[in-house]
Amino acid sequence: MTSKAPLYSPSSRRPPGAAAAVGPGSGAGRADEAAEPPGRPARLAATGRWLARHPVPVAAALAALVSAALTVSLIGPRPGQRVLTQDDIDRAVRESLEKEPLPSAAARAHAAIAPSVVRVIGLMEEGDDGSGDDEKRALDRSLGTGVVIIDNGTILTNLHVVWGAKKVRVRFASGLESDAQMVGAQPENDLAVLKATTLPDDLQAATMRSTADLQPGDQVIAVGHPFGIGPSVSAGVVSGLKREFRSPEGQKTLTNLIQFDAAANPGNSGGPLVTMDGHVVGVVTAILNPSEQRTFIGIGFAVPIENAASAAGMPPF
Repeated sequence: MTSKAPLYSPSSRRPPGAAAAVGPGSGAGRADEAAEPPGRPARLAATGRWLARHPVPVAAALAALVSAALTVSLIGPRPGQRVLTQDDIDRAVRESLEKEPLPSAAARAHAAIAPSVVRVIGLMEEGDDGSGDDEKRALDRSLGTGVVIIDNGTILTNLHVVWGAKKVRVRFASGLESDAQMVGAQPENDLAVLKATTLPDDLQAATMRSTADLQPGDQVIAVGHPFGIGPSVSAGVVSGLKREFRSPEGQKTLTNLIQFDAAANPGNSGGPLVTMDGHVVGVVTAILNPSEQRTFIGIGFAVPIENAASAAGMPPF
């Protein structure tokens, strides 16, 4: 990862009246080590504590600090006027955030994962190239979602999305479409690993996170293509852990699943379950509906990412 330049660095400017820097052996420090004006350390410490309690994006913080700097220039220590206080800085930051509201946690999580989400189509007939925008025709095929986990085109999805397909195609977030081959499978967890043949230049792999500290009540989003509409995002919470799900046909029982209540429907299968920090913790695999309708009633299941990563031959977390 390319290191980022520090936001702040020691200033070489000296306060009025400070002695000029002298040569070696004089006992004097460098110009950037000049004594701080009285009161400044306390104000800086207070500001640091405030920022620790209120983590915000760097851009918003910088905007607030610029606003505070302008305030200093206007109400600085001139005869007959008061000195800028910590309350003034706090007020400037709050006003800046009120004027420019921050995106919701779900919106930030979606922005982080969106470049890695793909649409997956299993073509069941010979000669079907998957072209065209006819959604009804697409729904007659096997339709689902996938998530890029390695930027060489390695994609995770559900096995039932591509099972029996004569040909598999994927559509990346950039709009580029590509053929894909199934290069791995984990039937016990309904997982398949795909490898796309053509890749976007800016392909981004998702960041995966261990589920070891995942707890019921943690906020999550599900991203996918429900009924061919998408990409779509829905928000909810983790409802439970280590759940079991038996398919309606009774052919298979999945275990150690994450239960969640973010809306998911046919077409979401294979899509990522994502925490608010934008990290993938699971692959959406099933929904529970006691009726014969294949629609969401508030109970969805995802395979933990540890299982999904092992299906792609990646080391465990």
